[in-house]
Amino acid sequence: MTTFSPDANISRRAAIALLGSASLGMAMSFPALGEESKGDTLRRILPNFTDRSRALLGSLLEDPMFSGQIPAAAVAVLAQAESLTVDNLMLALLPLAQSYSRAPISNFFVGVIVRGASGNLYTGANIEIPGQCLGLAVHAEQSAISNAYMHAERAIAALAVGGAPCGHCRQFINEASPDGEVLILTPDKPSAKLSSILPSAFGPAALGRKEGAFPVRETNLGLAKPSSEPLAIAALDAARKSYAPYSKSPSGVAIRGSRGRIYRGSYIENVAFNPSLSPLQTALAALIAAGEPYSGITAATIVELQGATISQKAVTETVLGAIAPTLRLDAFAARA
Repeated sequence: MTTFSPDANISRRAAIALLGSASLGMAMSFPALGEESKGDTLRRILPNFTDRSRALLGSLLEDPMFSGQIPAAAVAVLAQAESLTVDNLMLALLPLAQSYSRAPISNFFVGVIVRGASGNLYTGANIEIPGQCLGLAVHAEQSAISNAYMHAERAIAALAVGGAPCGHCRQFINEASPDGEVLILTPDKPSAKLSSILPSAFGPAALGRKEGAFPVRETNLGLAKPSSEPLAIAALDAARKSYAPYSKSPSGVAIRGSRGRIYRGSYIENVAFNPSLSPLQTALAALIAAGEPYSGITAATIVELQGATISQKAVTETVLGAIAPTLRLDAFAARA
């Protein structure tokens, strides 16, 4: 396995080349951003960025409402300051995304940067649930795309990752871009459209869908029993924004982090079923993109459509039992 010391005095081109030499991102142990000052972290993982660029990134990370989104205006400033195209900037920022990885089972840390049609960038990192089956893990590509989804992006334009996405992720990306036009960016290789690495794709059209997960659409749902509880209202909002065309079972989760901030997660379905993201997985990706540990969750609420074909309640309780064992999940029913 190729090793890379972020403190080494090497060129940005060499750093990007090394980044691409490990399959599916880099398999290095990066501490979480919360374990040292953000300035120190940025100097360590982005040593070849200018002080101006690190200061700009640091100001974004210090914002208490930061959620893994780098606005298009900041992207333009960063690209100019680093003399990089936006595509190469996305590759250069992969260590930042990777530093959010939570991989206690594999110790394989992956970061992804997604560019939306708006020009905003979104970070994503792989998440593993300690002691639980690997099927509950969130791949970095899923994390970044769900981040864009929860920010109501119109479409996904490009995705940067340290190595070729796995088949699971290609299938998930396909739901976000059924036309296969999204660009896949990997170090030291030409950009490639999804359609070229996922030929003869099984997409939404196979089950009668004309559109994929983007743009985000809203379903008219209301709580069966009205509530003024902030988490219930947030979970209902997430359920309304669910993408569940195959099961017709919209659901949403809201969790409160250790700082009191509420994170929403919508259910995001996939035509191949298995790559679907539960609402809790989406909410955890949002929590971690904001720099909070999932062990700091203080409350959780789920809202599901009354009488739906499938339920997310049991799997939500299972995952919460692993990361917040004393927590009780509040559940609310919704109806159209």
